[in-house]
Amino acid sequence: MLEKQIRAVFDEQTITVYQAYRKEIALPAIANQKFVPPFKMERITWIKPSFLWMMYRAGWATKEGQEYILAIKIKREGFEWALENCCLSHFENAQYSSHDEWKNKLQNSTVRLQWDPEKDIFLQNLNYRSIQIGLTGKAVEHYVNDWIVSITDVTPLCKRIHSWVLDKKIDEAKFLLPDEQIYPLSDELKKAIGHS
Repeated sequence: MLEKQIRAVFDEQTITVYQAYRKEIALPAIANQKFVPPFKMERITWIKPSFLWMMYRAGWATKEGQEYILAIKIKREGFEWALENCCLSHFENAQYSSHDEWKNKLQNSTVRLQWDPEKDIFLQNLNYRSIQIGLTGKAVEHYVNDWIVSITDVTPLCKRIHSWVLDKKIDEAKFLLPDEQIYPLSDELKKAIGHS
């Protein structure tokens, strides 16, 4: 079974997560340093600490509706609140005593957590999994109103790295990647989310 690890850029107070949006949502968010309409608070919003998983999902900022990549610094206390209040998207025996318990928690949770294969710079699978976190309801409200410290447009960086990859200048591309380290969690929280 693949290891599950949270790797991220973080400091004492914040952790960086990534999201991809179309211009109409991204530019007002950058300008206001906060998500504002047409961003919809009612929809699930997925945050990802893994830069390369975001590149895989957004096709290096080329997929429709994902042309802008935002690096969002959020408070670590908010991030950890999300982990404490999450439900895994898929049933796992190690985390839940029964399928019914999991299903009930999933229906009542405002945070979903999914483990997906991490990617290398060619967007191929690595031998461990990274998380993406889906926020709904009050979790989205906390995210937008309480957790966000800064929003940065990293689309030019993404395009530069991608151009180095296309030119087969892999060392140059890797040099520009964010320096993601294993995020420290309590043993209790690791167990709750299935972290290796």
